[in-house]
Amino acid sequence: LNRVHCLLFTVYWTWESAWGYAEDCLLAVWQNRLCVYTVAAVVIGLWLTINMTWKKRKPVKPVDSWLYKSGKKKISEKEKVVSVVGLRIFYGSQTGTAKGFARELADDVQNLGFQSEVIDMKDYDPEDRISDECTSKRICVFLVATYTDGKPPESADWFCKWLEEASTDFRYGNTYLKGMRYAVFGLGNSVYAGHYNTVGKSVDKWLWMLGAARVTSRGEGDCDVAASRHGSLQADFQAWRTRLVGRLQALAQGRRRPCSGKCKKGSCKSTNRPEEAAEDGSSPPEGHSSEELFESSSDSDSSGEGETRGSVIDMEDLGDVINHIKKAKKPEEASLGGRLAKLNGVRKTEEEEEEREMLTPALREVLTKQGYKLIGSHSGVKLCRWTKSMLRGRGGCYKHTFYGIESHRCMETTPSLACANKCVFCWRHHTNPVGTEWRWKMDPAEKILKESVENHQNMIRQFRGVPGVWPARLEEGLAVKHCALSLVGEPIMYPEINAFLRLLHQRQISSFLVTNAQFPDEIRNLLPVTQLYVSVDASTRDSLKKIDRPLFKDFWERFLDSLQALGEKKQRTVYRLTLVKAWNVDEMMAYAELIALGQPEFIEVKGVTYCGESSASSLTMANVPWHEEVIHFVQQLARLLPDYGIACEHEHSNCLLLAHHKFKVEGEWWTWIDYRRFQELVQQYEESGGTRTFSSLDYMAKTPSWAVFGAQERGFNPSDKRFQKKKTTKDLSGC
Repeated sequence: LNRVHCLLFTVYWTWESAWGYAEDCLLAVWQNRLCVYTVAAVVIGLWLTINMTWKKRKPVKPVDSWLYKSGKKKISEKEKVVSVVGLRIFYGSQTGTAKGFARELADDVQNLGFQSEVIDMKDYDPEDRISDECTSKRICVFLVATYTDGKPPESADWFCKWLEEASTDFRYGNTYLKGMRYAVFGLGNSVYAGHYNTVGKSVDKWLWMLGAARVTSRGEGDCDVAASRHGSLQADFQAWRTRLVGRLQALAQGRRRPCSGKCKKGSCKSTNRPEEAAEDGSSPPEGHSSEELFESSSDSDSSGEGETRGSVIDMEDLGDVINHIKKAKKPEEASLGGRLAKLNGVRKTEEEEEEREMLTPALREVLTKQGYKLIGSHSGVKLCRWTKSMLRGRGGCYKHTFYGIESHRCMETTPSLACANKCVFCWRHHTNPVGTEWRWKMDPAEKILKESVENHQNMIRQFRGVPGVWPARLEEGLAVKHCALSLVGEPIMYPEINAFLRLLHQRQISSFLVTNAQFPDEIRNLLPVTQLYVSVDASTRDSLKKIDRPLFKDFWERFLDSLQALGEKKQRTVYRLTLVKAWNVDEMMAYAELIALGQPEFIEVKGVTYCGESSASSLTMANVPWHEEVIHFVQQLARLLPDYGIACEHEHSNCLLLAHHKFKVEGEWWTWIDYRRFQELVQQYEESGGTRTFSSLDYMAKTPSWAVFGAQERGFNPSDKRFQKKKTTKDLSGC
């Protein structure tokens, strides 16, 4: 017990002593608190200073740009690669060309092991589905044509309308299609300068505005073979397709640029080709300029020397930097301008423009395959199927029935293969060049006529010994007596057309010239011809635009003026009406008004000839009227024209002739031509310097009974033998 008491006493005494010591210390600290605070502040300040100095001296490891936002995980090299599995190909087509291109492209990528899907724009709702393309592993390819007035085809109308509205709608914004990768190829015709490839350009722009990334520069196909960059629409597409497939393969391998990203400072110096465009980020696709051919990229931006992307330039030094860049660009722009001019087919000087030939190598190849004998740089001749028919004694063309032409002695040629229209029923399928004025190298009229006759005679000689050919007609056919300037194109565009006509008449060759009523001044300046035709394919502005598809913006005014100019002529004039079922057969009153305007002496009414499927026309057999339907139309038209009557008929050509009553003498029609008398009259006209004029009544001849409308022969010459083919192949020749 004593020990316990001693232990407790010791503990108590120790506690009292410790507490007293603690009280003394706390009291001393409190009394000297100012000094304590000062020491603490100094210590903390020294610690902070030493710590900050150490951090500044320690090298900072740069932050990796490929870190996730969480900062915890780094993307591997495989994850950096943008995965591409194939293409999703959208097409908007009016005639089927874009659809054909889409299938060709799909076959190409499938053969390379990629997936492909072809989609008609009319079957795709962009409002519901296009956002899915942002996460798709396929590149979206758009093949879209530009149709009338720069509008999209009917099948692509809704798709384009939605894109246009979405690109300017704030509710979508410029990141709506971010992640989507695309390429655009437009189909157009450069002769329509105001609307050339506008749909393709617009689709490219709208997608870019919505945040989509272009994988290669936009392609532009040109239907005008004379101006096409590669010689034809198909060749333009082939070049762009090769470019796109190359980019597809590069992206599938993880290469954002063709150089595999090994160029210094991220700029690709090894490939300066305009076809290579960066996948993400580029200048706005506005217009057809150098910016759109050489597109910039966030991956390959080229800045000043020694400057890296993101570096800061002092405002005071900005002027010097700009001047330095301008000086460096001057020599590049000179060479670049030459390359761009070559790529775009731009004529840089007037001298170069004068040297340009109408017939390009590609165009020569196409026309030669079609049987043309090409002359010089802009003319051609071809053997008409009616010439072949009459050589065999199987009947002549409707000109033989209506006007007495000997079809086996008729040469079909043109001094200008170019035309100012792109008619839907053109049997040449628009392989010939087009234009609104003469801008090509010009051959002399003597050369054109000489080589035309020689080529025509050579083609006639090839029928020597052919079974069924009449030897007498073969010999007659070698002596050309008539010239039909209606082969293809617009002969009146040739600047030396009057010299050509003089040469024809000097050789005692009659002249039958056809014009499309778009050159009124040239019609007024034209010398007398045996017979002057004007094609009147429609009677209203809208239908003419739909059928002839003229290049001139003031086509209707030119059309009416041409008809007035025709009415001023004293020699034989003809309206040539082509009936296209469901297009222009219901315009009876309008036709009557046009006839009153030009007052032609003859009106040929012919049912349209179907020449097979073509990407240049949507015409089908359903648009070809039956002969009885043509007769019904002509009878109705004749009731509206008291000065005209139905004179002749050629059933085989599905054609009828309305003639002015002045050619009906004592109840009989005189629609044929006295060709010998015409040559005498035109010679007197030339010798008198144009003062001794003559009219169509001075060289008319009586129409034989078999050629008159209502005859049992229905326009077939009884001296020949009608030949019915069991199975025919289409011959696209003939006037």
